[in-house]
Amino acid sequence: MNGADTAWIIVATALVLFMTLPGLALFYGGLVRARNVLSVFMHCYAIACVMSVLWFIFGYSIAFGEGGSGLWGGAGKFFLAGITADSLSGTLPEVLFFAFQMTFAIITPALIVGAYVERIGFGFVLLFSGLWMLLCYAPVVHWIWGGGMLADGGIFGETGVRDFAGGIVVHETAGLAALLLAFVLGPRKNKTTPPHAPWMVMIGAAMLWVGWFGFNGGSQLAADGGAAMALTVTHISAATASLTWALWEKIKYGKASLVGMVTGTIAGLASITPASGFVGPVEALIIGAIAGILCQEAVNVIRNGLKIDDTLDVFAVHGVGGIFGTIMIAVFGAGSWAAQLGGLAIVGVFTLVVTFVLIKLCALITPLRVDEETETNGLDLNVHGERAYDVSS
Repeated sequence: MNGADTAWIIVATALVLFMTLPGLALFYGGLVRARNVLSVFMHCYAIACVMSVLWFIFGYSIAFGEGGSGLWGGAGKFFLAGITADSLSGTLPEVLFFAFQMTFAIITPALIVGAYVERIGFGFVLLFSGLWMLLCYAPVVHWIWGGGMLADGGIFGETGVRDFAGGIVVHETAGLAALLLAFVLGPRKNKTTPPHAPWMVMIGAAMLWVGWFGFNGGSQLAADGGAAMALTVTHISAATASLTWALWEKIKYGKASLVGMVTGTIAGLASITPASGFVGPVEALIIGAIAGILCQEAVNVIRNGLKIDDTLDVFAVHGVGGIFGTIMIAVFGAGSWAAQLGGLAIVGVFTLVVTFVLIKLCALITPLRVDEETETNGLDLNVHGERAYDVSS
């Protein structure tokens, strides 16, 4: 065990959990109507709890077990069987590696929340998210990070898929699942109401930005120069994408908005995620500059071209950003074109198939969508019996 590595990953684990609670909750919560903000908080919080338990029981073993195959890790580490405080994973206590990866298993299904806010059944959220994490996310983790079929020595030969912190594993899977779920669910009854609290969106985005240092820097799994470089390029990409998003918005619409600028931040962060361990500051500047414009145009395509109500633009920002960053690894010569494109295609098809099956299965067990009265009045009061704001004061 290395003490410095262990100390850093303890901090990184806290930072990645901070991304979901409260970062993502505030980012998404501010974007919805006032009568639905608590439902968003509830979704993010409940998902964090459910994924933590499921990752402990089944998920970690599926992703990082050693008794399985190229497709899954086996059942040998269910309930962390055989893992003690003295067990090691590289230079880290294995229980710490488990905890660090658990925070990724929390935020990935939580990202999907943005696609279905203001109209989905709470029971469906919990059932779908849990099954999706175990049957879609965890296997993909094994394929790429757990020594499975897409890793080095797998189906693409010695040079496997390069995905440093989750461009494919996190952002492509969550983005495609969000897009498909939004399509099946259908649009909201009223899509014209603007975000109720842009200031909350900014606070949430700022928390995500800070937490992303743990997300990408921690993925080095060591306290060394590689972690420092990953952190640095993450920041440069985020800052650059924020500026290009705002500039493009100013050129197109005459005004640069706060919500737009901070959405550009997230686009830059998602785009640098897969490449953050393989590129330098100049490449990060290029990735961020393109991401701010590319993801903004993707928003327009999904909303106005495809007419899909991916409410908070999960696919356009996270999906497109993660896919773009994954491709840029090959562009900059840090990975093979065959592995990067092949990995995207295999995971993409797998994600869409599993997600569609789970949507249909879960809808048979618990309602997919709330009734029209609940949607009109807001999920906060009708589903959870609370209001975010005291309207009488």
